[in-house]
Amino acid sequence: MKTRGRFQGMLTIARFNWPFYLAAAVALVAAGLAFFLLSNAWRVTSAIAFGCALYFIFVSLGVSHLVYDRSDLYRWSWLERALQSLPMRRAVFCHCGFDDTSSELREKFREVRWDILDHYDPERMTEASIHRARALFPPTPGTLACRYHAWPVPAESADVVFGLLAVHELRTEAERTAWFAEARRCLRPGGRVVLAEHLRDAANFLAFGPGFLHFHSSASWLRCWKQAGFRCHDQFGVTPFVQIFVLTTT
Repeated sequence: MKTRGRFQGMLTIARFNWPFYLAAAVALVAAGLAFFLLSNAWRVTSAIAFGCALYFIFVSLGVSHLVYDRSDLYRWSWLERALQSLPMRRAVFCHCGFDDTSSELREKFREVRWDILDHYDPERMTEASIHRARALFPPTPGTLACRYHAWPVPAESADVVFGLLAVHELRTEAERTAWFAEARRCLRPGGRVVLAEHLRDAANFLAFGPGFLHFHSSASWLRCWKQAGFRCHDQFGVTPFVQIFVLTTT
C-alpha cells in the first residue's frame, strides 16, 4: 500500500483553503506592524488581531495534521470495530468531488468489488475549495458520476456503503436524507453504512473557528438517517474532531 506523506493531509487542507491562510498571514503581519508603529490606543486591538490570526493558522493546521496525518483515520485500524468481521463482498464508496482514499481501501480489500461513486455537482457545490480540490485531485479511474439520490448500484447488492468526510457537502437535510435512502436501497439485509464526519460542535469550533459551520450537528445527522430508516449501531471518535457512525437497519 502506498505510504501517505508525513504532512500530506495538512498540506492538502492548506492547498484547498489557501486564500484563507494567505489572508490570515497578511492580517498577522499587518497586526504586528500596527502594534509597533501605531499609537498606544491601537495596541490592544492590534494584539487581539495578531492573536486571532496566529491562532487560526497554527491551530487549524495543527489539528489538520493531527487528524489527517497523525491519527488512525487513514491507518484504518478503526475499520475493525466499524465492520466487526462483516463479510464484505461488494462495497460502495461515495464522495463529492474529492477522493484521496478509495484507492487505499481498494488495495486493502482486494477481494471486494468496489463501486466508486462521485456525487459532485458544480451547480450545487459552489465553494471555491471544492473546485480547487476537484482540479488538484481528479476522479480515480473507474469512478462513476451520479446524483446523490440515484446510484447505478443494484438494490440489496452491497455489504457496506462508505461516506468518509464527504456527505456533509450535501448541504440540506433533504439531500442527505435522500442519500441515506439510496444507501438503504443498495444495502443487502444486514449491511452497514460507515460514515466519518467532523461535527458542528465545540471541538471543531475551537479548531476551525467559523469554518465549523461547514459541518453539520449530530442532531441533524440523526434526523437524516432516521428518516431513511437507519439507526446508529455504533459511534466512536477518531480524535475529538472526527466521529465514526456505523448505521444499520436492524
